[in-house]
Amino acid sequence: MAQQDTDQQHAGVLPVDDEGFVIDSEDCEEREQAYRERGTSRPITVVGNPVLHKECKDVTEFDDELQQLVDDMFASQRTAEGVGLAANQIGVDLKVFVYDCPDDEGVRHVGVVCNPKLVELPADRRRLDDSNEGCLSVPTAYAPLARPDYAEVTGQDEKGNPIKVRGTGYFARCLQHETDHLYGYLYIDRLSKRERKDALRQMAENEPRYPVVAND
Repeated sequence: MAQQDTDQQHAGVLPVDDEGFVIDSEDCEEREQAYRERGTSRPITVVGNPVLHKECKDVTEFDDELQQLVDDMFASQRTAEGVGLAANQIGVDLKVFVYDCPDDEGVRHVGVVCNPKLVELPADRRRLDDSNEGCLSVPTAYAPLARPDYAEVTGQDEKGNPIKVRGTGYFARCLQHETDHLYGYLYIDRLSKRERKDALRQMAENEPRYPVVAND
């Protein structure tokens, strides 16, 4: 079956492919624009803010308030010129992230995941990519970080429907990075002490290009 039966779909739910993964690469410009035009851009929380360093709460209410949060997240992501954004990056303690990210083939992916969980890959599918990684919550800093070049995430969409998302290359990195955020981990937490110190030095020496919330 190429996509879910239309009668079973709720408004805004993405279709799925024959393996049950969302088709998030169609109508990307229109969908992303609709989200962010309904939303209000918020400043980005940065490393050191307590909300970034603890596991977020599960999303249990799939209501208008959640939809407004999602819209604001897309608006904030666009302002910051990011490819993914977790709710705690705008100070909200909920397990939801949005993405607008290309894969290594240049295919654009746009979507929303609530209560994400990374699927553990068997050893024979774990090919590591040690490309540079950055984070809107560690502005202007970058460091190489080895992650699997393929990722699968299960969760729910903003209407509460179960979904599966998969990605390769840069998009796989995005899915892992944003899921990490919602469990209290920044990418710099996965670096060596020396590399983490260097990333924080880069952040301290440069000015972010988007509004951030200063840590008191």
